[in-house]
Amino acid sequence: MNTDKLSMRLETVAKYVPAGARIADIGSDHAYLPCYLAKNTGISFAVAGEVAAGPYHLAERNVHSEGLSSTISVRMGNGLEVIQPGEVDYITIAGMGGSLITSILENGKEKLESVKRLILQPNISAISIRRWFMENNWELVAEEIMEEDGKIYEVLVGEKGDPSKPYQDQFESGLLLGPFLSRKQEPAFQKKWTMEIKNWKRIVEQLEDAGETAETLEKKQELLNKIKLVKEVLKYEES
Repeated sequence: MNTDKLSMRLETVAKYVPAGARIADIGSDHAYLPCYLAKNTGISFAVAGEVAAGPYHLAERNVHSEGLSSTISVRMGNGLEVIQPGEVDYITIAGMGGSLITSILENGKEKLESVKRLILQPNISAISIRRWFMENNWELVAEEIMEEDGKIYEVLVGEKGDPSKPYQDQFESGLLLGPFLSRKQEPAFQKKWTMEIKNWKRIVEQLEDAGETAETLEKKQELLNKIKLVKEVLKYEES
């Protein structure tokens, strides 16, 4: 991966950033995404934000070597601390856990007033992002799922709007699996949730062997409910 060729997951993020956009890429690492967008999409301005010194210096070096210092501002700071209110209208956050992404958004809420779109790629716990959207009046407008290098990734796109709109009559399963993804049922989606069912079943068996306590019974019931929910969406049949 470099500034000319992104990974599949970052290419998917990139396609939701239009020409002329002012973006902040939080946790930018090598600044591959903003450099790629500046060279191929025609964004007008980008902030590449990094909290750690090593990636920050790598991002600086890449931006400078690509001759993009007038378009991309590399900044060191925690989450949305790297941007000023009104400075950007698109935010990308990729390669973190869903809970960390939502804490970044929550802690920087005042920076989101001017933001038109959030493009988020959680490595785990996409449900955390869907819940945060629901609680903060962001509407989930698109989702994608893909498998790359043996790992399955999701990309979630949110805009200000009606947070309940995409869920229709599948609120609980939609939060967990994704309303758009549940309708498409692509191979990566089928694979992810079939694997999750097997994993949850293994944990249920371990809990049964551990003996009954209030805590184990509650955990077991929670997992059985999830298994039932996912099976209904997948129309899963035991092999």
